[in-house]
Amino acid sequence: MLVTGVEAQAFGTNCYVVAAGPGEQCLIVDPGIGVLDRLDEVLTEHRLVPAAVLLTHGHLDHTFSVAPVCGARGITAYVHPADREMLADPAKGLSMDLTQLFGGRLPYSEPDDVAELTDGATLTLAGLEVTVDHAPGHTGGSVLFRLPGVGSEFEADQVCLSGDVLFAGSIGRTDLPGGSTDTMLTSLRDKILPLADDTVVLPGHGPATTIGRERAHNPYLRELVAAPRRGL
Repeated sequence: MLVTGVEAQAFGTNCYVVAAGPGEQCLIVDPGIGVLDRLDEVLTEHRLVPAAVLLTHGHLDHTFSVAPVCGARGITAYVHPADREMLADPAKGLSMDLTQLFGGRLPYSEPDDVAELTDGATLTLAGLEVTVDHAPGHTGGSVLFRLPGVGSEFEADQVCLSGDVLFAGSIGRTDLPGGSTDTMLTSLRDKILPLADDTVVLPGHGPATTIGRERAHNPYLRELVAAPRRGL
């Protein structure tokens, strides 16, 4: 399996490209702000043909380029229904400060073809099997994407694209519209902690990590391990 990608020009958002190998179809995960030119370079370098776009959630820094990426290739964007309204109106997921940062009304449109994700579904796309885990808390429609890691450079049984649910040493914020600290803790307990320690985590921001490393060192997971029902 081939996993590569680019960092967006704003907010340090990771846009991932996942394929069975060079010269194959691929999946694009979270195409954020200013990624189009570098994304095209990655696709050309590895001779990849996009088959679909997967969105871990609806925030603008993860979805900004989804319409042009999908529209240029006639492909589908996949998002959880709880976050779909943010594809057409990103301001619904932003704080007042962030909305003002982007200058009020945003020049944005939903992709022509949108499919909705469901918890526990397995998507067969681009020769890959992707398991979807609904993990709300950062947003109401946040999801994890899990793929077998066999054959990837990570030498792991499983790779988890965690969006803004889990980072190296931290978790996603819960103070934006649709966020909930209690719901996030439940998602971490029920969706993250059961994953095997050698699962490689590719987060929406920052470096890759593993579940084992986060279980041992991430303060949010350590608290849940020590008292799994506390505060839930």
